[in-house]
Amino acid sequence: MLNAPAPGDKVALSRQALRLFAGRAAAAWRHDNRPLPPSRPARPEAPKLLSPSAMPKRGKGASLQGRIALIHALTHIELNAIDLAWDLLARFARIDLPGAFYDDWLRIAAEEALHFSLLEKRLGTLGSHYGALPAHDGLWQAATDTADDLLARLAVVPLVLEARGLDVTPTMISRLKAAGDPQSAAILERIYADEIGHVSCGRRWFEHCCGVRGLPPARTWRGLVEKYFRGRLKPPFNHQARRLAGFDSRYYALSDAADDNRPKGVTTKNGRR
Repeated sequence: MLNAPAPGDKVALSRQALRLFAGRAAAAWRHDNRPLPPSRPARPEAPKLLSPSAMPKRGKGASLQGRIALIHALTHIELNAIDLAWDLLARFARIDLPGAFYDDWLRIAAEEALHFSLLEKRLGTLGSHYGALPAHDGLWQAATDTADDLLARLAVVPLVLEARGLDVTPTMISRLKAAGDPQSAAILERIYADEIGHVSCGRRWFEHCCGVRGLPPARTWRGLVEKYFRGRLKPPFNHQARRLAGFDSRYYALSDAADDNRPKGVTTKNGRR
């Protein structure tokens, strides 16, 4: 999957892998001599990848071009999500983890593949295609920064990046509906429901790894976010969706005793919120 540049191949292989490998014993995944995955996954020639500062501004969300730009950006995020799931499975296969860990991330990889396919098809319906616009090249940075520590990977990818998706997706759904695009909104509603499960899975395995290491989960998460996350965490947080995922404000409030009704961001290493 990581060496396949074509998005269609990543999608097909992710689906096939779920059918072939789900339910296998953990020992089938662990290979001390297996080579590490590539530092960057193979990607198609398009879209052109730009630094965050070089990305053009999107058009207004209600316009066709604005909606295409939004769906294209989300499609690119989902392609990265496929690779992130597979990088996690391949990179940390040397660690002693239960078979359920691999089953969970196989399922997540297949769900991210479905999300990509739904969004890619919607782009075609709107008269565009994936690769027609430039895309953000900073999305893989989280994988690079956490390549040496499974706990850090779980802290940043599902519990920062995907949790942020829970915060912002309801607003995007509302805007698409207001723009007269219920079809795109329905796709985001499906993604939103699945992402609650992804955050829940990340939280569950993060707490498992903390238990193995004898670490307090919430405090450990905040320390790892300060060390590894290059952006900033900022309210408003979608408390309802985060609670459904078991990811309550004990994690992302400034202190364990913080009032859940008074959300505050975690101060990151750059000193901002």
